[in-house]
Amino acid sequence: MNLPQPYARTEADQAVDVNLTINGTEVALSLPARVTLSDALRDHLGLTGTHVGCEHGICGMCTVLVDGDAARACLLFAVQLDGAEITTVEGLGRPDELHPLQESFGRHHGLQCGFCTPGFLMSSYDLLTHEPDVQRDDLPTELSGVLCRCTGYRNIIDAVDEVAEGHRGALPSPGNCGQVTLVGRTSATSHAAVAAESAVEEEPAERPDEIEIPAGDPTIHIDVVSRLASGPDEVARVFDDIRLLARCLPGAELTDDLGGGWYRGRARIALGPMRMAFNGIAHIEEQSADRIVMRAQGKDTGGGAQARIVMTAAEVEGGGTALQAEAGVFLTGRIAGFGRSLAGDVSRRMFEEFARAVDRAAAGEEEPTAGTRPPGAVSLLLATIVDRFRHLFRRLTSRRRGA
Repeated sequence: MNLPQPYARTEADQAVDVNLTINGTEVALSLPARVTLSDALRDHLGLTGTHVGCEHGICGMCTVLVDGDAARACLLFAVQLDGAEITTVEGLGRPDELHPLQESFGRHHGLQCGFCTPGFLMSSYDLLTHEPDVQRDDLPTELSGVLCRCTGYRNIIDAVDEVAEGHRGALPSPGNCGQVTLVGRTSATSHAAVAAESAVEEEPAERPDEIEIPAGDPTIHIDVVSRLASGPDEVARVFDDIRLLARCLPGAELTDDLGGGWYRGRARIALGPMRMAFNGIAHIEEQSADRIVMRAQGKDTGGGAQARIVMTAAEVEGGGTALQAEAGVFLTGRIAGFGRSLAGDVSRRMFEEFARAVDRAAAGEEEPTAGTRPPGAVSLLLATIVDRFRHLFRRLTSRRRGA
């Protein structure tokens, strides 16, 4: 008797190759098996029009078209869809030529806060494509799969009904589909994503031509100024030694000098149950006695990070040095779900520890040891919580005084 062969086992963090067509653009990605379609669209391809709400398939915010049919992107694993054609709200219309559904939503003020709008647009498109003769009285039931948080259903129904009446049997196709460059939050482009990510994991001998930082607002923006006891000349000595500078960042170390200002390294972070080990590449774009500009990208099996960092050292009147660290950080995966505010606070704490280590190294004290002290949950999170309580206390005290 011939028994069916079992499926090959794939670990949750194991990368799997998947080929998709997104809004007419062919993309090739290498993703952990557990990455959902919604996360792949938002984090790896930069298509943030697909909103994520409940992540249980209930609210309908993440509705997209998969091979022409509406589907919940949060309930599908990207690796399930190899070869599929995906249409997101970005493919529906162009800013200078909106789809009739988009125009009608604007005309009838069916947008409200906008969070549910992509889900309603894609669900409405699916409805009018498959049921072109749908009547107004049936719309509340047919559109009930998407939940509006602003109780704006009447205007939404007006908008969809107008399009249904005006395009019986001839609803225009999505008008913004074609080959374009997709820029994700952790890689340069949709096609280069595979090379960029594998470059981090497999540590190839060749370096990339460039580390491209995604457009748009970063997940975290950091701007920290620390006053050091050491003078500018002493700090310049640390700035001149990239390996020493890297060791000052908790849990980080450089592992290879690739030449031309390019370095390979790794960083470890431990925040409660989250223990991550990033392998990555950094490029020093500018280096002088008082200023360093660099770009870096790193990847862990559960997420990734890209950043542009600017560090400047300026003499302070009365002695010492003001060390400023400014960074725009783009995160994806588990660490991105840590919470923007808290992740930002923890990142700022890390830079403060970095500044203290730079001060010690500049003063000629014992140099930090590479990669032996990853940031821990206790020191970083407790300091963050204390700071928040202090801020809250100051606000309450200020209100009482003004009462």
